[in-house]
Amino acid sequence: MKRTTLSTSLLNIILVFVESALTLLLRLDPELRKAAYPLAKQGTVVALRLYLPHVEIFATFSTKGVLLDAQLPIDRSEPDVVINAYSIQVINAITTHDSETTEKLQMRGESVQVQLVKQFIMQLGLGSLIQGLIKKIKGGKGKSKPTDAEMAEKKDGYKLRIKEQQTQISTLTTKNRELETTVKELQSKQKTLIIVTIMALVIMIGSVIALLMN
Repeated sequence: MKRTTLSTSLLNIILVFVESALTLLLRLDPELRKAAYPLAKQGTVVALRLYLPHVEIFATFSTKGVLLDAQLPIDRSEPDVVINAYSIQVINAITTHDSETTEKLQMRGESVQVQLVKQFIMQLGLGSLIQGLIKKIKGGKGKSKPTDAEMAEKKDGYKLRIKEQQTQISTLTTKNRELETTVKELQSKQKTLIIVTIMALVIMIGSVIALLMN
């Protein structure tokens, strides 16, 4: 009895941690929010039945995020989608974002909702978020330089215009360097966040497996 209680408590703690990680990912990744929106709109409940060890987790999609629990919500008699898989299969599907790996997961439920769940699993990552942020930061850097015709129109102000352009170019060069530094820092932080999130998920699932198999 003590062992069962300890296992349940540990599982609940892990679910809270994973739930917080999912909430963070939903805030950072607009594409992931798009994938979750139709599921949240329908209040979809997904039952994840893992083998080795045997663990059952329920994920409820809502406007607040993805709520995880070890029991089916009290207002539901059965889940909308049931996923039967080994723990390693789920880890591979989440970390690889590969359609073939996701298709290997055994899912039961209404075909439309099953497809939406698959899309959510394949989108569960930050790769697209990094690319989108980089494009936004790099956007609008280009500046057109004055042409020879424009400089020829006002010969009296030729030297003054050259000095003004040199000042602007110097300023733009400095700003471009700052933006490039920001982009590199953002790439590093986002990659680190991906690695930490994946490692946390693997460690947590591994802890449950090790505890329940002892």
